[in-house]
Amino acid sequence: MKNRIYDEKNGLWYEKKGDYYLPFLELPEEEQKSIGIWGQRHLRYIKEHKRTLYANLLTSRKLNNYLADIDKQAENMFSRLIKDLAEKENVTEMLKAENQMLWVQKMNNIRNRATEVVNADLIYA
Repeated sequence: MKNRIYDEKNGLWYEKKGDYYLPFLELPEEEQKSIGIWGQRHLRYIKEHKRTLYANLLTSRKLNNYLADIDKQAENMFSRLIKDLAEKENVTEMLKAENQMLWVQKMNNIRNRATEVVNADLIYA
């Protein structure tokens, strides 16, 4: 008996596993894009809390593109928030030159707040 057979009715190949022929299904290769920290955080979140979404994206081969898009959106939002908050709170290069410790304190505070906003709006939403 053959290990692989082709069914012309449905156009599928079947492979013998033990005593049974099972459909031989392969998904096409998905283009791999690099995923940063924001995409990795979102991946962890959907794996744990949104399993249906994760399974749908994984089986439709759209997971990598989805995560790359989330990562890009989050990075843009994070950069824009830091810039806007620094301007609003008057954290400038002049402050950096005059009082480095105060500048570091304020920038760390701004980065932490921006991280919280991005997490709340995109990553864990």
